[in-house]
Amino acid sequence: MIKKLKLGALTALVSVAMSTAVLADNIHYVAGVTGNALETFKNIVKPWEKETGHTVTFVPMPASTTDQFGQYRLWLAAGNADIDLYQTDVIWAPQLSEQFIDLSEVAKDLAPKHFKAIIESQTVNGKLVALPLFTDAPALYYRKDLLAKYNVDVPKTWEELTVAAKTVQDAERAAGNADLWGFVFQANAYEGLTCNALEWVKSFGGGQIVEPDGSISINNKKAIAAIELVKTWVGTIAPEGVLAYQEEEARGVWQTGNAVFMRNWPYAYGLGNSDDSVVKGKFGVVPLPTGGGNANSAATLGGWNVAVSKYSKKQDAAISLALYLAGPVAQKERALIASNLPTIVSLYDDADIAAQQPIIPRWKDVFLQAVPRPSAPTKAKYNEVSSKFWSAVHSSLSGDGSTAENFEILALDLEDLKGSGW
Repeated sequence: MIKKLKLGALTALVSVAMSTAVLADNIHYVAGVTGNALETFKNIVKPWEKETGHTVTFVPMPASTTDQFGQYRLWLAAGNADIDLYQTDVIWAPQLSEQFIDLSEVAKDLAPKHFKAIIESQTVNGKLVALPLFTDAPALYYRKDLLAKYNVDVPKTWEELTVAAKTVQDAERAAGNADLWGFVFQANAYEGLTCNALEWVKSFGGGQIVEPDGSISINNKKAIAAIELVKTWVGTIAPEGVLAYQEEEARGVWQTGNAVFMRNWPYAYGLGNSDDSVVKGKFGVVPLPTGGGNANSAATLGGWNVAVSKYSKKQDAAISLALYLAGPVAQKERALIASNLPTIVSLYDDADIAAQQPIIPRWKDVFLQAVPRPSAPTKAKYNEVSSKFWSAVHSSLSGDGSTAENFEILALDLEDLKGSGW
């Protein structure tokens, strides 16, 4: 439960425009829903609602970030005034900056408390488009009990993971556990596959699809080798259905005890240790494997932010809520109840968080391996770049053409996009 706040503490956070408010507003907040996100949000906003007299209506969206972004663009293009606040992915700031108000001035005291790189990621041409809510970087979840049972080490490379997953899977199936799979991840044709595949490619030393200087790097031997290895997983250590998995499908298999390894975001940690979880207390997390050699682990930088629509008729209250959600009180509560990674630096040394969610301080090691998606160099064309990339990877994993062929075509398509200006 949220601890009782000292009188006036929240008022200081939400004072922007509240002093002149006469009537209470109902603020509409839109976001995707995974796990217990809706319940978490309701708990977090209760103190703000009580302090200000305003109320918040949560507008749920599909878990798929691709679907969310498409709907956001439709609403914003139409000047929709019904939605006041949008929860936005870290990569969307350059594409939606003209649709949101500049929060630079109202957040001038709060912004310096956040990781500088994350604030910079939400700043477009000097305009602070959105305020950080929590950051994200995926990790490898593994069953401690099953690895110990068969004397298998936690894998450090993707090749080691391939062997470890099959070893445990085959042994457990021979013992009667027919539903167990070695590894589950996100291979549906959507933004999540871009994240997974970027990690595979980068960890093999195959680059970042499009490099920070705008050069197109995806068509190379190391990138092809990474996807070719992943292709061998489908139908062997991962179910054929993994080609339709997003985050929640993977978590569903994992949390019912039917996977040895899982690639997922931090939100799955708290849910995996909930009272109704089959794997409660039986798993650990480590940075994602490498491709071997001198390559490093790579974890796609994620994270969610809150932006105020320029079409909102309740901007004062919306700004107040945005400041509260991005502030230390709400970020701490989100970390405690949802294991989301704070973006406020000081919270990584918070004793309550360390005691209740010890994984958060340890996630620093994962965060240090984070790699950004190429949204900065590709700007407004990022979604098209990502769509072409995940489509090429999905085709390869599905057996529709070789990875070499698909990446050669992909590189040509990206050159055409670049030529039209990004």
